[in-house]
Amino acid sequence: MQLALVDESRHVAFGEALGRVFEGAGRVYLEGDLGAGKTTLTRGILRAYGYQGAVKSPTYTLIEPYELGDQRIYHLDLYRLGDPEELEFIGGRDVLDDNALCLVEWPSRGEGWLPKADLHIHLTLADRGRLATLEGLTQRGQQWLKNLSVGEF
Repeated sequence: MQLALVDESRHVAFGEALGRVFEGAGRVYLEGDLGAGKTTLTRGILRAYGYQGAVKSPTYTLIEPYELGDQRIYHLDLYRLGDPEELEFIGGRDVLDDNALCLVEWPSRGEGWLPKADLHIHLTLADRGRLATLEGLTQRGQQWLKNLSVGEF
């Protein structure tokens, strides 16, 4: 599935629509060049759960936890990861368990260590905005895509 996101407000609205279809735990991997909008998309997803604070990419801390009601969400940014094994030392196994929603930027940096994603989203710069390419890699991810209402944004 491909979607054109013509401006930042539509980009955030797309993230909110995604957040509404996520049920419980899962892994969403966000790929794209610097500035492609991975953190903007994460902000939209968190808004769907009621979070209204600032959302910054955890480039230096690697992991930013959010407790929103009874939903745990972890935002990971692996850009500065030197080796996938570093995830073991920062508690990556606990974070990536099946009891939380994990949003992972730059998952290719954790290749060979990260578990399979439920949903893979690749963001690219387009003429006036971004192009999002979504692929459900598990039954859960495919169900999320079926439940996604693309007419909202």
